[in-house]
Amino acid sequence: MTRLQDPSASDQPLRWPVLFFMFGLLALSLMVWRWGGTIEDSQAYFDTARWFRGEIGIETLRAPFPYRTLVPALAAALPGDLRQVFAALNWLCMTASACLMTATALRAGMDSKRATGAGVLMLFALPTFWYAPYLLVDPGSILARSAFVLAVLSGQPWLAALAGLAGTAVREENILLLVWLLASRRISVAGGLAVLAAAGAWLLAVRFWLIAGLPSYTWEPSWWTVNHALHDLRSLLSIAGAALTVVPAAVMGWRHAPAALKPLRSLLFLMALPPLYAALCVRVEGRIVWGLYPFLIPFAAACGLDKAVRRKTDAPPGGLA
Repeated sequence: MTRLQDPSASDQPLRWPVLFFMFGLLALSLMVWRWGGTIEDSQAYFDTARWFRGEIGIETLRAPFPYRTLVPALAAALPGDLRQVFAALNWLCMTASACLMTATALRAGMDSKRATGAGVLMLFALPTFWYAPYLLVDPGSILARSAFVLAVLSGQPWLAALAGLAGTAVREENILLLVWLLASRRISVAGGLAVLAAAGAWLLAVRFWLIAGLPSYTWEPSWWTVNHALHDLRSLLSIAGAALTVVPAAVMGWRHAPAALKPLRSLLFLMALPPLYAALCVRVEGRIVWGLYPFLIPFAAACGLDKAVRRKTDAPPGGLA
């Protein structure tokens, strides 16, 4: 595999097959306890996959979950027990996302130790245990976002566009990745508009052709929803738990992050808008923070980086006192 480490780094290059295996083992050890669960949203995604397999009728589906088609469709297309296949697909998405976070940190110029830590941060968190084992599409969305971030930092806008298109097929709000790609002029205006048009056409085709006839739904801001959320201890604890391992470190690493990460700041603020709007309309929990991990973790990995650089700079030649 191509070495993604910064050429100026003096540490040894990472062995990617070994890293993938170790990340996979860590993810499995956290996910196995709640493997293949289906409650609330996850039941709706599981039913969507069952519909793709022809096991149930469309009348059993409820919007907007069936419109997020890519992950349930992939799970339905793979052979084997659907519940096991869906959960295994989420496990692969989480393992791959950890590898992409490691590659992102390397691309930003961090050493292999910090880069590996970025991958661990993706996995060693409450959402990997609490949400990832359930049959949700969030792991697929996180994978697409992680690939987008790596492509942006690698100077590959068309790979980022492909990741944005795939992400839009997983969850509709990922179309904002393509909006950012166009607005930041990392892709030509004509190309950006074409990609946005393709993403919009896909969303319309799913809504009005592939999965047509479902009762309409609306997300309208409501003070009752906000007030209820502020008194929902379980939701507040899940949000705090999802933020605990990543957000404080990202805040501390924000100021001294490598220059390569600066474009991610505007991307993070943009991608925070959908979960903030959702918090005004529906019940939310830790997944609103989890979805921002691909944008937060690179900054979290930079926590203390300025001190490490100063220690290395101030050290006398040969390490002698």
